[in-house]
Amino acid sequence: MIRERALKVVLVIVGLLFVATVYGVIQLQEEETLQMMLSIYVTLGVFLLLASRNPSANRTLIAFAAWSSIAHAAVMTVQSLHNVNERMHLLIGSLAFAVIGVAVLALAPAKGTVVRS
Repeated sequence: MIRERALKVVLVIVGLLFVATVYGVIQLQEEETLQMMLSIYVTLGVFLLLASRNPSANRTLIAFAAWSSIAHAAVMTVQSLHNVNERMHLLIGSLAFAVIGVAVLALAPAKGTVVRS
């Protein structure tokens, strides 16, 4: 029960963080590629907030959020090796996405624990 409550809290926090990237979508009008990526995170954030109501019924979405965050962290880490000017920014972002991915994976509901409400 404590693990499920912790997962719900993490999903709400991550969901709100991802929804907050809507600010970047609005403000970064010269950066179309970044706007597109952020729009995906805004959408994922909304669905994570919805999933926080019943995490065990949304295992696939939660797994996607975790693994995509880890993949994003890996790509940013590789980019930091090539872009010296943005290295610290990229490594901090990598750490943030890695923490999100690992936290969500660690708390994710086990397979076969579907609870319908």
